[in-house]
Amino acid sequence: MLGLLRKKFSVLLGIDISSTSVKLLELSRRGGQYRVESYAVEPLPPNAVVEKNINELEAVGECVRKVVGKSSTSVKYAAVAVAGSAVITKTMDVDASLDDEDMESQITVQADKYIPYPMDDVAIDFEVLGISPNNPEQVQVVVAACRKENVDGREAALDFARLTAKIVDVEAFAMERAYKLIEPQLNFKNNNPLVAVVDIGATMTTLSILSKGKTIYSREQLFGGQQLTDEIQLRYGMSQEDACLAKKTGKLPDDYEPEVLASFLEAAARQVSRSLQFFYSSSHYNEVDYIVLAGGTASTAGLLELVTQKTGTPCVIANPFANMSVASKVNANALINDAPAMMVACGLAMRSFE
Repeated sequence: MLGLLRKKFSVLLGIDISSTSVKLLELSRRGGQYRVESYAVEPLPPNAVVEKNINELEAVGECVRKVVGKSSTSVKYAAVAVAGSAVITKTMDVDASLDDEDMESQITVQADKYIPYPMDDVAIDFEVLGISPNNPEQVQVVVAACRKENVDGREAALDFARLTAKIVDVEAFAMERAYKLIEPQLNFKNNNPLVAVVDIGATMTTLSILSKGKTIYSREQLFGGQQLTDEIQLRYGMSQEDACLAKKTGKLPDDYEPEVLASFLEAAARQVSRSLQFFYSSSHYNEVDYIVLAGGTASTAGLLELVTQKTGTPCVIANPFANMSVASKVNANALINDAPAMMVACGLAMRSFE
């Protein structure tokens, strides 16, 4: 969506620009089997991206350049994504007999009613879903729009690495796509399961509720792994960089787990439970069948067990690469460690095959 060029490109890099890092993934596919051809992660300087908005373009662009070099990929086309909170989506019906140009014109006119910005400042795109259930002479389309500055910033960041952004997607749609790789790993008890994907990033936690593989509810909360990093810094007098490294390696004093990590895990589990309660209170549902933990914080030791206990719901840590083969140049151990945080990058890389 959003600037989607409807030509087919053989390979697209999935480039996920988050609040703390840039992640790159290149996939190939033969038959139904995916293979990881290239992968890399490069940390961002503090405050280069704030709440998923690019704050320091040059710093982000340099990070994109580094991650491309680290991955050794030769691909020059990419798919990136904007945050769901930056996007307005609307489903509408239009005349099925219109050609693409006339349909685009009519959609733009109709969309103007729902978008609170001047249309000159907006990037807009649409996708035809099929025949309208209300009128067989119309088609149902989903329209997505966001401010051009969100799209332009990501395109400019890729330009630093001489990459061309062929697709600017929405993070929620990329997550949906990657979820298709997770679903076979889940043990459902009914034919229409309801799944909660909880993406716990550095500063933001996003709850997405999926039914039949489609997002029916989404909510963002300001909570993430940065809170644990900040507490490590404060308690042990470390720099940001040293605190991040110590958190990953676990090389911290004996009181870390009982006094620092335990309280963070409790807070994270409460956040997941509270987010689900918000969903239940605004819908006719009162339970989900599965919780998929994604994001860089998902694999924190003890979190899976505590969320399972607090919610009473089966949980799994996201690994979209479970059934993929891996190229020899890819560090397979590092890839598995980063797997929960690679869901958006994976969903973007899968655009190569649509």
